[in-house]
Amino acid sequence: MQFDLSAVETGTLVFMGTLVFALVITLFMMTASFAALVLVGIGRLAWIIASTVLLWLVHGINHGWDRLVHHASTVELPGDFAGDIAAEIMGQPAPSTGTYPRVVLRDS
Repeated sequence: MQFDLSAVETGTLVFMGTLVFALVITLFMMTASFAALVLVGIGRLAWIIASTVLLWLVHGINHGWDRLVHHASTVELPGDFAGDIAAEIMGQPAPSTGTYPRVVLRDS
């Protein structure tokens, strides 16, 4: 059995075409909104993973630095190592005027 569209009124065809067009637009909007939700979810998951990894990295660096400083504080060097280095770098100790060195007082 064949369906003859010429027997259907023009108003009915326009109404049916409008419904089909509305259905197509609705499906498109639903697909686009679902894709947007998926992309936002993936982006949020990626951000959470990246921020967690960076936080772990910072904590690891801080922990390593604390261990290094703690280890350095327990090492005992023979002799007056700090005084020897200061004398080599600066030549001789700068004369001071009480609590402030002369360099600070020269500017005032």
